[in-house]
Amino acid sequence: MSEIINAIKTEVGKVVVGQEKMIEGLLTGLICRGHILLEGVPGLAKTTTVNALAKTLGLDFKRVQFTPDLLPSDIVGTEIYDPSRNAFKIKKGPIFTNLLLADEINRAPAKVQSALLEAMQERQATIGDESFKIDLPFLVMATQNPVEQEGVYALPEAQLDRFMMKVVVGYNTKDEELEIARRVANEGFGTIVQAASADDLEQIRKEAMQVHLDKEIEAYIVELVFATREPQKYGLDTLKNYIEFGASPRATIDLYKASRAIAYLKGKDYVSPIEIAYIAKEILRHRIILSYEAEAEGIRQDQIIEQVLAAVPIP
Repeated sequence: MSEIINAIKTEVGKVVVGQEKMIEGLLTGLICRGHILLEGVPGLAKTTTVNALAKTLGLDFKRVQFTPDLLPSDIVGTEIYDPSRNAFKIKKGPIFTNLLLADEINRAPAKVQSALLEAMQERQATIGDESFKIDLPFLVMATQNPVEQEGVYALPEAQLDRFMMKVVVGYNTKDEELEIARRVANEGFGTIVQAASADDLEQIRKEAMQVHLDKEIEAYIVELVFATREPQKYGLDTLKNYIEFGASPRATIDLYKASRAIAYLKGKDYVSPIEIAYIAKEILRHRIILSYEAEAEGIRQDQIIEQVLAAVPIP
């Protein structure tokens, strides 16, 4: 399946320059059936990448632009009265798709954000008195802008925990940015063709889940998560006052699954500590809740994760 993975990356590369970590993160989410939160300033091709990935895989794709006046029914769907039948009929919302792009998710209030919870966790949505299953593959890819403070609503911790990964999207290199400018000026972006199907994706998922994890690696994953909850037991006494709550059990599950997917994408049939360290920040950064003291001193989750990785013995 490595040929298919390379073909997918090639097709996405026709419209996206660089941003390998973001593309890898989205592929990991598809393989593991986990939802992805992309955070970055505007103009970094977050929406373009998700759209390109959907076209490359031939999946159904829908985009919802979150705004302060958005209603839950705008996402899930609603009941509409049909005069000809003198009855209500169900009109399904954009959540019934394979890839849902929730653009600028933090612009909508909590009631709308919570409308996603059932779909993200249970793969179903309730309209009126009925619940409807959402066909697999189903993946929510949400974006948020970290720089704006007005007209935005912080995501509730319970909802953040349902995202498998939080990928921080940075700026391109100078060479990459020059290449983007040239392509835009000369209309040099290629046309994406489908390189894989939903069946191929399911086969890739099955193969990735067969990647081997030693018992020592499994124990290492658990130790990393526990070190965010009880840092003093790992010689990290200074972190005790910085962490309000450590990572949840979902972090252990997602780190276990994502490490397999990353190893598979790198062409390996086993997981090493390198894959764990490579993906740890994406899995843990949105699940560690900082104390007021940490925020006052400018301590960020990534710094804490780096200290945890340095303190926990590598098998």
